Amino acid sequence: MNIAIITTQALADQNIKKHLEFEELEEEYKGRKVLVYQNIKLYEIDENSINCEGIDKEIDADVFVFATKHKSESGKPTLTCHAPGNWNKAEFGGEEKKLCIAPAYYLKQFFLALKQYEEKTESEISLEVTHHGPLMEKPCMFVEIGSSEIQWEDETFGKIISDCIKEVFTKEDKVESCLFIGGGHYNNYANKIMERTDLAVGHICPKYAVEFLDEEMITQALEKTLPKAKMVVLDWDGLGGHKQRLVEILDKLDIKCERAKKILKR
Repeated sequence: MNIAIITTQALADQNIKKHLEFEELEEEYKGRKVLVYQNIKLYEIDENSINCEGIDKEIDADVFVFATKHKSESGKPTLTCHAPGNWNKAEFGGEEKKLCIAPAYYLKQFFLALKQYEEKTESEISLEVTHHGPLMEKPCMFVEIGSSEIQWEDETFGKIISDCIKEVFTKEDKVESCLFIGGGHYNNYANKIMERTDLAVGHICPKYAVEFLDEEMITQALEKTLPKAKMVVLDWDGLGGHKQRLVEILDKLDIKCERAKKILKR
């Protein structure tokens, strides 16, 4: 697949770009030279990543990867990846109740690549739930350095993300993908499903958004996963008061579902 890496002027983005050291092409995008490494091209933009609606119509690529920052009040060193989309209101880019196509294989491989550096960097490696924009027609994902300016400028983290980009996006393979529902913004069960099973998690709907799930949203999440997700994994204790309603919807849709704890005990 042809991969487009998108960076902005943000500190974390520039840190990652510095370590990619791709070859410069004559080709330009918005006045800047495009960089290349094997099947990967890097494009630099001025816009905020979450507001890049339509960039997939301007750049020819199969998968779009936004290499940027992750911000949280904790300030804890964190390396994350996730698919974009909105389970309800579009407060930070994208459109209400619209999801992007989650490239499950690359999400899994990038997460596993990051895990190699967990102990060495004493950082948290985690998937994040599906959230924010931009809304795109092509598969896309975010890979992020967090959680504060200290880490955004730390060259160790910039090199880790750049090394993982070159390791992961020059390969491709087939996986069985799934939709994960329940739990917090950083879900330990979803991480373990990626790490300990053959399943690749695409979209993740957290507990705080489960109330917005209906037949249409679940179907959209399954279909907007690459490859299409054929099952749902549930963080059963992280579904709140929506367990019965959710199970009834999945039964009606005739979608296979399993509890994460059960899968991990095999």
